[in-house]
Amino acid sequence: MRFLHTSDWHLGRSFHREDLLAAQAAFVDHLVETVRAEKVDCVLVSGDVYDRALPAVDAVRLCNEALERLSGLTRVVLIAGNHDSARRLGFGSALMDAAGVHVRTDFAKVGEPVVIGDAAVYGIPYLEPELVRHSWELDERSHAATLAEAMRRVRDDAARRPGLRSVVLAHAFVTGGEASESERDISVGGSSTVPASVFEGVDYAALGHLHGAWSVTGGPGRVRYSGSPLAYSFSEERHVKGSWLVDLRDDGLAAEFVEAPVPRRVARIRGRLDDLLTDPGKAKYEDRWLQITITDPRRPSNAMERVRRRFPHALVLGFEPEGAEAGAARTWSERVRERSELDIAGDFVAEVTDGPASAAERALLHEAFEACRRKEAAV
Repeated sequence: MRFLHTSDWHLGRSFHREDLLAAQAAFVDHLVETVRAEKVDCVLVSGDVYDRALPAVDAVRLCNEALERLSGLTRVVLIAGNHDSARRLGFGSALMDAAGVHVRTDFAKVGEPVVIGDAAVYGIPYLEPELVRHSWELDERSHAATLAEAMRRVRDDAARRPGLRSVVLAHAFVTGGEASESERDISVGGSSTVPASVFEGVDYAALGHLHGAWSVTGGPGRVRYSGSPLAYSFSEERHVKGSWLVDLRDDGLAAEFVEAPVPRRVARIRGRLDDLLTDPGKAKYEDRWLQITITDPRRPSNAMERVRRRFPHALVLGFEPEGAEAGAARTWSERVRERSELDIAGDFVAEVTDGPASAAERALLHEAFEACRRKEAAV
């Protein structure tokens, strides 16, 4: 059996106001051609098909085109990610099954596989702990507990199918993975990480959520992230984008990474403005989307206008003067990047009340965030 593992398309997403739909369409062309050339038996799409729960019309049109083209060549199994609306993405899924496109968005059906050749393919959509723990009677509210229960159901079903290999799609943050700035934090709904050991016993686990391609388990790599097909943040400047071509053989597993086309590379550079504008070594950045940090002691006038004369695709311009107190010139997004919503809200309470948030206030804030999380997940 040959699978092509991809995820995190985020159709409809822009990059600092740059429209990426044409680049996403080019990726779809590449995906279809890879399926045709490599004679792929099934495409696995591990969540975050869209960038938001209510995707733009053009994004829906591109998704429809992608699935229609793929269904003419192979089978497709697709799950909902944390950016998707499970209800909307799952509309018409029973009808699409007949066309060989298997959309799995219902957590209650995680133990019901799609059988393709000699493999049972189980789709586990993104599981919001608060939304499933009561139905599944879980004592612990965490992503680890939720996914462990889903995998228990998968293993119970797989045990009744001797002779079939087992493949799992899941959308989660597995321990040891390296996050980028473009993934949405999922920690409010309980502890966000899950151990790779939760996938023990399956022949292959096709993961989505993290945007870098990565073999979680090393070696033969039974548990892998395909990453996103495009860079969606400057923190992904060193990522190589693409999909995993996975062969389940009688003697084990083999995986090859298939690089995707890159419309324009991203990079981060820093230095004094005059140096950046005159350094011959910076010529390689002239055609890239750039995040530039100016380090002059004083903020230069008309900096972005001057920067774009040499670097026409500069998108973000920051200012961190040399010798300034550490952190003094950091932007708001940089200051809060590694902090939870609850901590940020607690800082606001402290700012307006001249004192730290009380335990009762933090509990109320947590309840509010949970309510928002449940409302968004139920859309």
